[in-house]
Amino acid sequence: MVHTRLGYWIEEAGEVVPTAPLAAAREADVLIVGGGFTGLWTAWHLRQLEPEARVVLLEAEAVCGHGPSGRNGGFCNAMWLSLASMRERWGDREALAIAQAAQAAVGRIGEFCASEGVDAWFRPAGYLQVATAPAQDGAWERALAACRELGVPAAIQPLSREQVAARCQSPAFRAGAVCPGAATLQPARLALGLRARLREAGVEIFESSPVRSLRADGAGVEARTEGGAVRAGAAVLAIGVAAKGRHGPLRGRLTVASSHIVLTEPVPELLEEIGWSGEDAITDCRALLDYFRTTPDGRIAFGWGGGRIAIGARTRGRSEVDPAVVAATAAHLRAYFPGLRGKRITHAWGGPIDASPTHLPLVRSLPGGCAFAAAGYTGNGVGPSNMVGRSLASLALDRRDDASRLAFVDSPTPRVPPEPFHWLGGEAIRLGLLAKEEAEMAGHPPGRIAAAVARVPELIGFHIGR
Repeated sequence: MVHTRLGYWIEEAGEVVPTAPLAAAREADVLIVGGGFTGLWTAWHLRQLEPEARVVLLEAEAVCGHGPSGRNGGFCNAMWLSLASMRERWGDREALAIAQAAQAAVGRIGEFCASEGVDAWFRPAGYLQVATAPAQDGAWERALAACRELGVPAAIQPLSREQVAARCQSPAFRAGAVCPGAATLQPARLALGLRARLREAGVEIFESSPVRSLRADGAGVEARTEGGAVRAGAAVLAIGVAAKGRHGPLRGRLTVASSHIVLTEPVPELLEEIGWSGEDAITDCRALLDYFRTTPDGRIAFGWGGGRIAIGARTRGRSEVDPAVVAATAAHLRAYFPGLRGKRITHAWGGPIDASPTHLPLVRSLPGGCAFAAAGYTGNGVGPSNMVGRSLASLALDRRDDASRLAFVDSPTPRVPPEPFHWLGGEAIRLGLLAKEEAEMAGHPPGRIAAAVARVPELIGFHIGR
């Protein structure tokens, strides 16, 4: 098994020649810090809205898309399963507007791949949520009811046990629900394809260029790297987990956890046997959820969002390479699909997840009014990052349009405790949830301590799960 920080998707996407680091002074209309999906989509939308705008993008990694954007599960979803929680937070109209914008973003990504000739394995699919223990039964009912009450009943469709089995058979699967308007894709191919099209469109991209300082004044912003500086009228900080860092703009609004993926050798005969012939992307209903999909050559990519909490934004360690969490992920995979006995796991990898206390994306205006930060996708950012990038583009151009007024822009968000209390509390909750959910999966009641600890997020106003 090849267990690395970058993972199979980036390996499969092939070698890329990095751009040169920033080595001089540049002027721009908009500066973007961060070359993951949020930064790349923001640049793309800026070019669509203002083709003549001068856009400079600075990326700390050696290549754009080699961070979490190129390492995730490749689920391209809308946010229908979050509709009930968005409705409680923002109201009917605002929640529906975000869900519809997220659905439109899935379509835009497919259109981008088709029109720009980017082979990112974009495949329309159902996003299937299945119960795998009695405690998970009906986990989708609140979202289903919200869709019906807000006039979009087709967005989520309930499935019986038999209907789930017709799409994918597992001895663990019970009833479920499906969101038809989703897709799967190869995330590294998408990120690198987007990077290439942006360069062709005239966006200046400088890689291996971590920003050392960012200063805003009444006239704009100035970012300095080791080798140069960029002066711009506006800035977008799309830096993911780094926004949680010691001096990060969202340090009091994020938790950094990790998610890890294992990949099987091609098993097309097993997929045929269990009837997983469609492109469905599947999750269970755990808070520390399992997520899995297939690849065009018949592999199963299986991930688990139960990785350890990272103190502050310290990654480059177990957030990416954690043998114990990978072993647990592989055990989950084989429990769901016992027909994999004797089949090889060829690759494993992991990465950090920036989670907001609401489990929803957040966009914040920074002091000075000309810089904006975004994060908090909670492992569900492939589709929503396109939506958020559209909002950031409007904000950076000072446009007052529907995208800039979506409810996640400058919405009040609960604060997380300072370190080390945040890490200590986060790890305690993670371990409590893990013990509770493992007991439920084994078919017996969780212990009182685990059950009590698992309820803490709800008691303090944090949301875990869809």
